[in-house]
Amino acid sequence: MGSRTNKGLGLMLVAVVVLLCLALVLFRGYWWRSFADGPVGEYFGKQAVIDNYGDDFKALGKEFNIAPEYLAALCMLESGGRKPAGSRYEKHVYARLRLVKMGIRKQYEHVKTADLKHAGDEALQNLATSWGPFQLMGYKCLLYDIKIKDLREDNATYWGVKWINEAYGKFLRKGDYRNAFHLHNTGRTMPASGVSKTHDPNYVKKGLALMVYFKDKL
Repeated sequence: MGSRTNKGLGLMLVAVVVLLCLALVLFRGYWWRSFADGPVGEYFGKQAVIDNYGDDFKALGKEFNIAPEYLAALCMLESGGRKPAGSRYEKHVYARLRLVKMGIRKQYEHVKTADLKHAGDEALQNLATSWGPFQLMGYKCLLYDIKIKDLREDNATYWGVKWINEAYGKFLRKGDYRNAFHLHNTGRTMPASGVSKTHDPNYVKKGLALMVYFKDKL
């Protein structure tokens, strides 16, 4: 009786070990695809920037007199070169836009209460979401009287570059890329202290390094 029990326990232990090993293999494969190489089925990275947007950046760079390597570096920082680029909802921006809509806050950047008169909750969420290869905030569409879809579909690259040109193109044409990257990420120039206020403290440093990489690739 004892030997039979021990044999049963032994087989059960072997089965558990096998299942654990199988689970580990499956998890490792999932982790590798989902975290090491990005979400399953997604193509992203430096080569993706070139393949997905290289021609557009060269053409738009020429049209707006902006170095295409800057656009490529910014795209890599903001969306990893993914196409479609995906989106990022900003809860704090939604809260501020909602206050503007309610008339509690006079305005948020260029957005005034009148601009949000007919905006429902879903529309406010879309306006508080960043879209496209440069992750342009949805409410920027109000500057150009365009739709949110224009910031996330085929025209997203054009409108993104147009906004970049108008918002801080003068820094780009002076070759002041430190301030340009900082402005894009924070809305402000680099502090006099030289300490970056970007979400990623190395955002500007990474951007400058990426420009060097893309310069001879476009």
